[in-house]
Amino acid sequence: MIGLLVAGTASGVGKTTVALALMACLRRRGYVVQPCKGGPDFLDTTHHTRIAGRTARNLDTWMLSEEANRDVLRRAAAGADAVVVEGMMGLFDGKDGVTETGSSAEIAKMLKLPVLLVLDCAKSARSVAAMVLGFESFDPGLPLAGLVLNRVASESHYRLLAFAIHARCKTPILGWLPREPKISIPERHLGLHAAAEITSPLDAVRLDQEIDTLANLAEKHFHVDAILQLDCPLDTTSASSANAIPPTDGAARLRIGVARDRAFSFYYEDNLDLLREQGAEILPFSPMADQELPAELDALYFGGGYPELYARELSQNRPMLDKIRAFVRSGGHVYAECGGLLYLSQRLSTSDGRVYPLAGIMPLAMEMTGKLVDFGYVTVTFTQDCLLGRKGASIRGHSFHYSRICSTSQVATSYQVEFSLSGRQQQEGYTCGNVLASYVHLHFRANPAVAQNFAAALRGARQRDAVTA
Repeated sequence: MIGLLVAGTASGVGKTTVALALMACLRRRGYVVQPCKGGPDFLDTTHHTRIAGRTARNLDTWMLSEEANRDVLRRAAAGADAVVVEGMMGLFDGKDGVTETGSSAEIAKMLKLPVLLVLDCAKSARSVAAMVLGFESFDPGLPLAGLVLNRVASESHYRLLAFAIHARCKTPILGWLPREPKISIPERHLGLHAAAEITSPLDAVRLDQEIDTLANLAEKHFHVDAILQLDCPLDTTSASSANAIPPTDGAARLRIGVARDRAFSFYYEDNLDLLREQGAEILPFSPMADQELPAELDALYFGGGYPELYARELSQNRPMLDKIRAFVRSGGHVYAECGGLLYLSQRLSTSDGRVYPLAGIMPLAMEMTGKLVDFGYVTVTFTQDCLLGRKGASIRGHSFHYSRICSTSQVATSYQVEFSLSGRQQQEGYTCGNVLASYVHLHFRANPAVAQNFAAALRGARQRDAVTA
């Protein structure tokens, strides 16, 4: 199978642009492309999914075990001709400054993915060769398969760079990209804009034009035939079931409403897959646009996203807010992460000074901060039995948000969160009745039993309702 990991010398060098250009080019040539993203990223994956036409998956060597990563890739790549993985940060950047833990390099070595290294060549000449030489020698166990030179000023600039690299380095140049403002993706505080925010026909046409531009650039400037020779020894005939937890035999199908629109789009697709494996039907709905919840729900799942950007629309959709409150009052279960926590709060103060009343499910007031509050990988240990598991069980995830709780209300918690970099611990996992909400994004494949516990809690509630009916 064709397979590679697009890495960079640092963040911001153009990994996403190169990965998207390659996906667009391969798809135009008729290949079925499976995109993946290294690390805890929800934004790049939306663009991968849009361009490749297949749902992008996250690989992560800190949150997930080696076998879990292999399982994610095997399952995702079934039926595909090519796997394109976009790395994160710089090639060797990870959990700390000493080991490769959590880095793109670790993913590449673990999954035997050839590495295509992207370099930002703007305002550089012969010095680029020194950088390549350093990356070649830093870890001899990770041979680089090729280089892509990005933000090249002109053909003559490319020739200068190529002469310098060929004179001192062994890694072949497999492509280059000029500066091209037509393919820039705007950024905001959590990273790139999400493809889910493309809603108008004009936006869709513009994106289609950008995809064509990306494919054209790759065809013109990449050595595509050489890239097609890169492969990884991936057996997709049978994905491992070592980490799977089978559902109860003969169990009735569950119905879980999942918030999906411009305000809520941050989900690990593997979380939803694990719930499906437990017999759940995933029913998307829009807290912004819909006035009714899907019928006969067992639970609601609110992921992360940008509710602060759409706070007015969310606040003004009173019929939906009323339906969610009624669902909670009736004993319905709710799980929320990050942006979902904001939506379930009493009110949200946005960066422009406005205050919007929201669902009022959790007795918390929230405010946007304008700066990153909690960032990094975390280990969550359940301090009491909750929707996702028994007291003492643990799972890994990550935290990344620009808001904080600004009320002093006391709320019960079900998590002890330990931040991997600082070792700092805090009580979290806010719990109110059958509602569990947190700033932490959990990757369920880090402990697949949480999906089983989630489903078991819903089935237990269904049985209790049947007895009392």
